[in-house]
Amino acid sequence: MAMGRRLRILSGRAHPQLSRRICNYLDVSLADVSLTAFSDGEINVKIQENIRGSDVFVIQPTCPPAENLVELLLLIDAARRSSAQRITAVIPYFGYARQDRKDQPRVPIGAKLMANLIAEAGTDRVLTLDLHAAQIQGFFDIPLDHLYAAPVLLDYYEHKGRVDNLAVVAPDVGSVKMARAFSKRLEASLSIIDKRRPKPNQAEVMNFIGDVKGKNVVIFDDMIDTAGTMCDAAKELVGNQGAASVQVCATHPLLSGPAVDRLNDSPIDAVVVTNTIPFTRTKECPKVEVLDVSALLAEAIKRIHLEQSVSTLFI
Repeated sequence: MAMGRRLRILSGRAHPQLSRRICNYLDVSLADVSLTAFSDGEINVKIQENIRGSDVFVIQPTCPPAENLVELLLLIDAARRSSAQRITAVIPYFGYARQDRKDQPRVPIGAKLMANLIAEAGTDRVLTLDLHAAQIQGFFDIPLDHLYAAPVLLDYYEHKGRVDNLAVVAPDVGSVKMARAFSKRLEASLSIIDKRRPKPNQAEVMNFIGDVKGKNVVIFDDMIDTAGTMCDAAKELVGNQGAASVQVCATHPLLSGPAVDRLNDSPIDAVVVTNTIPFTRTKECPKVEVLDVSALLAEAIKRIHLEQSVSTLFI
C-alpha cells in the first residue's frame, strides 16, 4: 500500500488477534512493543523500534480488567515521548460509556473522565465503534471518528443469517434509533420493549409496544453484559407475545458474570456479536456467533492515514 509518512500499528494485550487481523488487511507489520509487569503488577511499556515522525495507531479496547485502560494510556504516552507525528487511539470498545450522565446524586460521569484521560495522555484523534451513547462524542475535545458495526451485522442478516417473517425489537427506548435503522434496511416491522432498571445490571420488562405474534424476532442492541435484559426480553416475546423464535444481535460481547449460563437456559436461538472484545467461550455457549470487524476498522485507519473521508463507511 502506497503511503506518505510511515504508518505504525501498536497493540496492547487486550485483543492482539484483532490487531493482527487489521495489520494483515493493511499489509503492514505490527510494531515491536514490550509489555511486561513488575512483581507488584505495575505495567511496563517499551516501544522497541523507532517511530519518530510516524502516524501511530494504538489499538486497544478498554474492556475489563482496568489494566487495559492503563496499558492504552501508557502506550499513548510512550508514543508521544518517542516523537510520533500523530497518535490515534483505536478503541473498538469504549469502556465506562454507560456512565454518561449524572443520573443520581454523588456519582461520577465516568465516560467524560475516560475521555479526559485519553486526551491528556497525548492522543490526537480517537477511532471507536458503536458508543453506548452518541453524545459521548462531545466529551472529547479532540477529533473522534465514530463507526458503526451495522454494515457487518446487516451483511450477515441479508446473506448468511437471513431470517424470514422478520420482526426487529428494541430492548429499551435508548436502542430505538438503532433498531429502526435495522428494521428499515431489513424491511421488517419494529417493536419496542419498555423496561425499568431498579439497579445496575438488573432490568424489569414493564410494557411491550408492537406485534410479533408468529414472527421471527431479532433483538438489536449495542452490548450484552450480564444478558439479563436480553433473556427477560426473550421470555416476554416467546411466552407472552407469541414470537416464533428469538435471536439477539449486539456489537460488544461483554458477557460477564452469569451471562453465558443465562443465554444457554433462555429461549434465545442465536446470539450474533462482533469481535470488538475477545470472546473465547464459544464452546460453553454454542449459541454465540462472532463476526469480524477488522476490515471495517482497518479501512477507517487507512482513510485517516491517507487523509480521506471516513464518513463514507457509515453513511
